[in-house]
Amino acid sequence: MVNEGGRYDGQLEMRQRQRQQTLVAGLGGAWLARCVAGLAAVSVGGAAAQTPAKPSEAEVCLTANQSLSLGAALPRTTARLNAAATLRIVAIGSSSTTGLWVVTRAATYPEVMRRELARLWPSAQIEVVNSGRIGETIGGSISRFERDVLAYGPDLVVWQLGTNDVTWGGRADGLKNRVVAGVRSLKAAGVDVILMDLQYAPLVLASSQHSVMETIIADVARQERVGLFPRFELMRRAIDAGLSSGALVAWDGLHNSAAGYDCVGRALARAIHAAGR
Repeated sequence: MVNEGGRYDGQLEMRQRQRQQTLVAGLGGAWLARCVAGLAAVSVGGAAAQTPAKPSEAEVCLTANQSLSLGAALPRTTARLNAAATLRIVAIGSSSTTGLWVVTRAATYPEVMRRELARLWPSAQIEVVNSGRIGETIGGSISRFERDVLAYGPDLVVWQLGTNDVTWGGRADGLKNRVVAGVRSLKAAGVDVILMDLQYAPLVLASSQHSVMETIIADVARQERVGLFPRFELMRRAIDAGLSSGALVAWDGLHNSAAGYDCVGRALARAIHAAGR
């Protein structure tokens, strides 16, 4: 016969055993839940790893322009690069050269070009001077050649031109002779020259003179046997390859977006590299 104390002790022992069983079951359930969650995370991570990353807008642009060519040799540039010597490039032009709307100088096309050239020619030393000026015209650039271009002793000059001359209601009449004179003054200094034409952007396309300006730049490049970087065609090819019409153009409908500057800079560097092979 069990006394009162025995019954009490037995009941207490039973309650403790039940609490232990409940605790063990709870811990087991929590552990199982964590295992399931871990497996699910691994599964999702594996699926994400198997999904290829979507190419950036700049990469799509570059892929669409793999065959882009300057159409002329760059003898001084090529000699400097092949000799692992310092190559000095001066970029002159308007706000497309200064890099209007980008946050840092590193995102401007001249700086992107410099980094890409350094990647393509690791043994060479690349120096770039950005002599862009907002609102620049063809005449304005030519007037600055001595002070803001030739004074730096460049091996290569990239002249971005024509946009402001025709976009803001101007006309291209008589500009061909000025472009020829400008190119010849650069060539007389013994430098290589690349002309960069207009951007494929809404405000440019709205000008009745944009096609005339495009023809002038292309004709001068061919006549004077200097390089032509066809930015207009580059941007149009990218759109034909599937990019939206605003992917390479900033909010103002005129200047390049960050992706646009990136594509222009890298594509130009690759074209310079191709010209030297």
